[in-house]
Amino acid sequence: MRLGVAPHRLWPAHEDELDGVLETTRTAEELGFDHIIASSHLLAGATGVTPDPLVLLSAAAGATSRIGLVTSVLILPLYNPAVVAHQAATLDRLSGGRLTLGVGTGWDTAEFDAAGVPFTGRGRRADEQLDTVRKLWRGEAEVRLGVRPRTPGGPPVWVGGHSDAALRRAVRYGDAWHGFGLDAAGLAEVRGRLAGLGEEAGRDPATPLELTAGQVLVPPGFEAVVQPSGWRPLGGAAPTAERVREELGELADAGLTACSLWLPVATEALSDALAWVAEEVLSHFSQE
Repeated sequence: MRLGVAPHRLWPAHEDELDGVLETTRTAEELGFDHIIASSHLLAGATGVTPDPLVLLSAAAGATSRIGLVTSVLILPLYNPAVVAHQAATLDRLSGGRLTLGVGTGWDTAEFDAAGVPFTGRGRRADEQLDTVRKLWRGEAEVRLGVRPRTPGGPPVWVGGHSDAALRRAVRYGDAWHGFGLDAAGLAEVRGRLAGLGEEAGRDPATPLELTAGQVLVPPGFEAVVQPSGWRPLGGAAPTAERVREELGELADAGLTACSLWLPVATEALSDALAWVAEEVLSHFSQE
């Protein structure tokens, strides 16, 4: 299983908590993490403040040389598909093929109002957008992008969401399905649904859909500064290194290929928390 991390704490309350994201990204690369993740909220709100994901990842690409760059997730219906295809292709090329485009349809109506984009019908539009983006990347559209991606056919696409419509979208357009907060049993259930939908859609069995997910983790000895409602952190309320490794192992056995960690610890404690994860968790999986 590949392990990634967010370069800032879960739900930063103020902009100055984002000022160290490049240093944190370099730390994550030095510690051996596979990728960093960047979420996508246009407006400040219940989830704090959020930088633009493609801008953040572009800056991170210039500050590093190896670590992967993942949007988790880009709210695709807010974007013109040709624009996002060009932005992603540019970042993929300049980063040396390190980009993964994770996409979702969003849930905050205020963001859609602010962008002047209809909230209703966003799922159907996301399907159409992904079709357009894929064709532009592959050079199959009537127009040619200003820059072609470095990755043949374009960067990998992770499609987020737990609804049947989201799973169908992943089957049709994705390289991976991207969930959040599931345990091994929940992941196995999604895997079964995806298998059935893939068979219905005639997806080529030679190109299996990866399973990826985000998880919340509060390492032992650290305090959570926010309590994500409705999400059980890895290891439970009183985690141990052994329990965290055990749960990640169960997720890997259930088919999870990449796990992205959000740490809701104080910003000044984030580097120490990442070091704990690298020593107690990442080292265990890298040895396997």
